[in-house]
This record gives sequence, structure tokens and C-alpha cells, in this order.
Amino acid sequence: MAQTLPAVIAWWARMRPDQPAVVMDGEALTYRAYRDWSDRIAAMLLKDGLQPGDRVGICATNSLAYIALLLGTIRAGGIASPINFRYTPREIAELVETTEPRFTFASAEFAARVAEAGITPRDIGEIEKLRHGERVIPAHDPDPDARVVIIATSGSTAKPKGVVFTNRSMTAYVSSWSIEETVSSAGSRVICLAPLNTSAGFVQLMHYTVQGCTIYLEAQFDPLRALRLIEQERINCFGAVPSFFEFIAALPEFAGADLSSLRLASVGGARVSRQLLEAYKSKGVIIRQIYGQTEIGGTATMMPEHMALDAPEKCGWGAVFMDVRVVRPDGSDCDPHEEGEIIMRSPGMMLEYWRNPEETAKTIRNGWLHSGDIGKLDEQGLLTFVDRMKDLIISGGLNISAAEVERVVCEYDGVVEALAIAAPDDKFGETPLVVYHGPREIDVAGLVDYCNTNLANYKVPRFIVYSPEPLPRLATGKLSKPAVRQMYADAHKQLERVR
Repeated sequence: MAQTLPAVIAWWARMRPDQPAVVMDGEALTYRAYRDWSDRIAAMLLKDGLQPGDRVGICATNSLAYIALLLGTIRAGGIASPINFRYTPREIAELVETTEPRFTFASAEFAARVAEAGITPRDIGEIEKLRHGERVIPAHDPDPDARVVIIATSGSTAKPKGVVFTNRSMTAYVSSWSIEETVSSAGSRVICLAPLNTSAGFVQLMHYTVQGCTIYLEAQFDPLRALRLIEQERINCFGAVPSFFEFIAALPEFAGADLSSLRLASVGGARVSRQLLEAYKSKGVIIRQIYGQTEIGGTATMMPEHMALDAPEKCGWGAVFMDVRVVRPDGSDCDPHEEGEIIMRSPGMMLEYWRNPEETAKTIRNGWLHSGDIGKLDEQGLLTFVDRMKDLIISGGLNISAAEVERVVCEYDGVVEALAIAAPDDKFGETPLVVYHGPREIDVAGLVDYCNTNLANYKVPRFIVYSPEPLPRLATGKLSKPAVRQMYADAHKQLERVR
């Protein structure tokens, strides 16, 4: 079981049995209890017929039972396949069509949705019942190279792709981080605000428990609650999108807050403002910019603390086991400050896209993961993220495939063609704006209702524009996204935001 996630948790269960691994709503799960609970779950899954490589779907919000089920699945040799609880039945059906889970667990509030997608769910209450009991040793020895999770990610394609990690890749990712960022180590206290079905949530859980930290897991983000947690629990590490830091800084309570315990504060997904940097600097906290993506394992590079204030737009030069390059279309390295595609390689990057060899081959070439992002390196090798080559909208840190939004909008009666672009949003950074063409204007409320039925709520377009003329096209005949972006750059200012 060497170099596997369950082996690490078992080690901490011996070394720090009574230290909390995860705390949620004031309830602590110690490392010993975490190991024992997940082992009982693994034994149950094996008894029920789970075979190595079988997928186990989970549709629920964050909970201690969810955490135990994730590790129990991996301990039994299964592959965890978290399902976004925001997904509609249609989106769930599309996901499970490729993952084909052997078992799917759902909490009560999502069971009907999973059933509507054609899956008979098991009650996650089964997992709760296994929390206490005799110690068992599951009859399976996990393999370091076994696949452990499929994380659905919205890329530039119309349907989500499943990013696959192994025991070895995830432990390698943490090993690199542990060498570089010694501020997080055994006993450190960390806030995790991301849902466990996302890369941010799943990777943070595995990352920090492999390090022997205590994770304070939240079901959702509440600025005042997060601030109180930092103060009262003496949180050491906090990473989030910039808007979360902004919401906390905007609180009246921020002025008198004690943030002296924070040793690592990192942001990603959007640029951080000088005003925000200064607000936290006044509290003795240096916010550090990161760059990464699900496919590379999470964080690829983070700006060193001693340089973060001088160049907040830069993201460092790569982690210890992470190579970062910026290349031209022919694959040659760009000169300093020349823009090109960011490519990376590390032992912690994804193994593949689940059952998608074509997209895997496009993304991983000659051992290098091609990000689809534009960046540039300076003379020191420090990376600056410039823009996305991939057609993504990032709303509140969540990736939205413009192609997926367009596909659903174009299904609506009366829409001939449509393009989705990012519109600025005060709360979430970006939100989808759709420009559509058809013989006549359609009922906007009807389109929104249709999108609400077929898309998770954060993907639903909040600005909708009718074009009486066909949308602009490139010389190749394809719709021109750059032209639409330019034509409708300020459209959100004249439009009422739909709910």
C-alpha cells in the first residue's frame, strides 16, 4: 500500500491518532476515526461487489460522510467519481454515461435529481451508519498507480472532460509542495471552502490530509464566518479566488480582526488588485498569486512570498517538481516577455482524460501538458498569466464552458446561432452573456427557464442579446468569437441582468 492515499492516512492515524483531520460545523473527525471509518466503508463496498477500477458516484454537498466515502472508495480500489450537486438531471446523465458508476450515493436533497438522470442512488445515510464500529482490514491492497478519482472539468469542449489522477500522482504533488512550502506541515490549520466535487475541494482535502494538517471544511462561503474561523481557530493557510478575500476585507469586522496566524494566503482564478494586497498587508498577510489548473494537479506555481508585493501579477517560476515553459506554435521557447502557450510537466499532473484518448493526446504531447493558456516569462523565469486560449468563462472560481452554454441555448426554439462570452460581474468576476440570432426575438424568460432546466445555475446566461443579423464569421466560415467580444464588450451596461 506504499505511496497511496490510504497508506498516508493510516500512517497519520498511528502518529497523530487524536488530531482532527477534518473539522466541519464544530464536529471533528480525528485521523484514527478517519482511517477506521473509511476502512469500514471499503469493506462494505468490497462485500457489495466493487471491483478494482469500478467507479463510485457521489452527489452531495460537503460533509464528513462524503470525505470518508471518498477515501473508502480509494481504499477498496475503486475510483471516486464526484458529481456536481449543482448539475441538472441532463448534466448528470451526460456525466455518468461515460463514467458508468457501479454505485452512486446521493444525499436526500439530490436523490430525486440523480434518479431522474436514470441512476438508482444509494442513500449516503448508509455511510453515516458505518461511522462507528469494530476495526476492520479491507481485503484489498491499493496500488500506487491505480486511478483514484475522476474530476469533471469544464474545458473548451461542449461536454465536461474527466481528469484522472492516481495515488502516485497525488502523493507526488503533495511531496513537491511540502518541500517548497514549509509553512504548511503536520498540525497546520487550513480552511477549505470549495465543494468536494471540484478539483479545488478534492485536491485540497487529499493534499492537506496527506500533510497531516487539520482542514476546516465549509459547506459554502460566508465571509463573516470565514473571518471568525481564521481568528478563533488560528488558521494558518487560506487559498481562494480574489473575490472571497475581497468580501472578507469589505466586512466592518475586518478592521479589528486578528489575522496574525495566517502564514499562507494565496489567490488564483483572477488578478488581485493593489488595493486588496494593501488591505491584507496592513494585517501582516502577504497575498500570493498562483497559477494552475485541474489537469496539472492543482497549483502549478506560486509567487515566492518575498517577491509577491513587488510583482503581484506574477505567479512564480514553478514548483520543485514542476517544469514551466512558454512556447510558440512550433514548440520553440519564447523569448523573455514574448507571449505564448503555457506548457507544464510534473509527476503530479493528470494521467489522462477518462475514456477520451483524443483529448488526452491533444493536451499531453511529448510528456508536456498544454494548458491552452497564454503567458509570458521574464528574464528570471517568473510567469505572468496573460489570457485564456481556451474558451472558458470563470465565474466565482468555477469554470464554465462557453461551448456548453451555446449548445443548450441553440437547442431553444427560435435560436439559429449563438455565442457565449464573459461579461464582467461585481460579485463573481465573470458571468455568461449570450448573443443569439434568429428570425425574431424570443421570449427571454422562456430561454432562461430552459437553461435553468438543462444547466447548473452558475452556467445560466445572465445577459441575453438579440442580433437581428447573422453573427459575424471568420474567413473559414466559423463564428467569430473575437468579433462578438469586441462588438458586445459593453453590452452588459445597457442590459438588465436576468435572474
